[in-house]
Amino acid sequence: MTPDRRSFLAAGGAAVAGLLTPDVSAQDQPADPDAAAKEFVEAHEAKMKPLDIAAGLAWWNANITGDDADFKKKEDAQNQIDAALSDPKPFGVLKGIKAAADAGKVKDPVLARQVDLLYLQYLEKQVPPALLKRITAKANAVEQAFNVFRAKVDGQEVPDSKVRSTLKESADSAVRQKVWEASKGVGAVVEADLKELVKLRNEAAVKLGFNNFHHMTLTLNEQDGGDLVKLFDELDELTRQPFADAKKEIDARLAEKCGVKADELQAWHYHDPFFQESPAVFGGNLDAPFAKADIPKLCATFYAGIGLPVDRVLAKSDLREKKGKSPHAFCTDIDREGDVRVLANIVPNEYWMGTMLHELGHAVYSSLNIPKELPYLVRAEAHILTTEGVAMQFERFSKSRAWLEKMGVTVDKPKEFDEAAAKVQRNQLLIFSRWCQVMLRFEKAMYEDPAQDLNGLWWGLVEKYQQVRRPKDRNAPDYASKIHICSAPVYYHNYMMGQLFASQVHHTVARDVSKADPKRAIYVGDKKVGEFMREKVFKPGRTLTWNALTKHATGEELNAKAFAKDFQA
Repeated sequence: MTPDRRSFLAAGGAAVAGLLTPDVSAQDQPADPDAAAKEFVEAHEAKMKPLDIAAGLAWWNANITGDDADFKKKEDAQNQIDAALSDPKPFGVLKGIKAAADAGKVKDPVLARQVDLLYLQYLEKQVPPALLKRITAKANAVEQAFNVFRAKVDGQEVPDSKVRSTLKESADSAVRQKVWEASKGVGAVVEADLKELVKLRNEAAVKLGFNNFHHMTLTLNEQDGGDLVKLFDELDELTRQPFADAKKEIDARLAEKCGVKADELQAWHYHDPFFQESPAVFGGNLDAPFAKADIPKLCATFYAGIGLPVDRVLAKSDLREKKGKSPHAFCTDIDREGDVRVLANIVPNEYWMGTMLHELGHAVYSSLNIPKELPYLVRAEAHILTTEGVAMQFERFSKSRAWLEKMGVTVDKPKEFDEAAAKVQRNQLLIFSRWCQVMLRFEKAMYEDPAQDLNGLWWGLVEKYQQVRRPKDRNAPDYASKIHICSAPVYYHNYMMGQLFASQVHHTVARDVSKADPKRAIYVGDKKVGEFMREKVFKPGRTLTWNALTKHATGEELNAKAFAKDFQA
């Protein structure tokens, strides 16, 4: 669930219509706003589309190889985009068009939407070019450090897949601690650069009139900080006790397996480095059905069966682990013309089955299925949270025995699998929700006060929301070992909102298309599901805001009602 290149660009890609209306006098507005808007959009596309494609390819190559030369090309490509968007002359013209659009003088709603999107995209870059280059260079260096980093245990490099398998399988607390601490080592590697990057990002945001980078990024992504905190406060209240109950059972099982008391459990006793996933402690082996499975083929068969084929995506993808390659899966749309690719490091287990369903969920919600007739600027997903939501909607099937058996995968111990899968699926929603609380609140506080004790801030939030105690005497930049904080800032809350979107859309599909209980709707072979997704979710592209799209697809604005039903016991 690592964000692709879109998430790094999205911070400058959206606007709340009328929220930041430029201070432009009437005489500076164009005489014919529709004609002026159309001319500006066409000129922008002609100039920027080749730069976007070049940056997409450079991004892909850098993440595949990890080479210095490829990362330099990636940095150069981003600098060219920044230089074009930071030019004050076109921005001056755009301000006049935006003011006219806000006054209702651009009559074509799709054209007006493009003006809104462009205005904030250009606005973000209206800072000194030297500052933009420093931000890009620093972000590039941090990202490369993540790509090439491998945990070292007893002097030996350990790939990410081995870190995960050890934390999942080992009963030796000392071994677990070594591997967990080694996985956190990247935090120390990037800490200084990250702190400098936070400073630079805040500097740019303040120059544009925002309180800090966190405030700016939310605004540019059509989100209100106060509303967001209110939503997460409501989710905190909704999940606190169910999570505590679930964790009590998990802790008892982990303690028994590792031969310690429940109140002695440490961060390394959980099954992933951040306790963002449900530990596999419920008896049934969720990995067993995938031991000999061809995961890409399963995905191809499933998506083709619902009328959303992904063969052309898989043909261009890079799916196996190798040195220098990013250990984090993602999907990227290179050109908004159908060149969509997935980077993955597949191991035959349930985690990677879910991950591939997730990434290919992004793929089907891309220029593969967003109408070619839509203008380039809106030929993309409505928002970060909606594409994450679609990916999560499909990801959940990796834990469904009914789905597996319908797909032709044998489950040897069905009763045990069902019991374990039901627990893991429910707990996953609760655990992930609590983890997202940490990420949102940490980033908000970090950008508001970067000089504070960030190590202490991090562990204080982990203890409060995840109920995982800070290891005794540990004072390390563990927050910096989470790639999103460095390279996809102010992004993570969209995953949680995506979970709400996933539940809401799935319940709508179950009711209106599958005519089934949401827990039994598995989509396999039902092309009507693909038709619904294409018509109700994909077709509008970016012509609608995220909440307007949610209402278009489900009849209601985004809410937690369906999500709450999904984690009820």
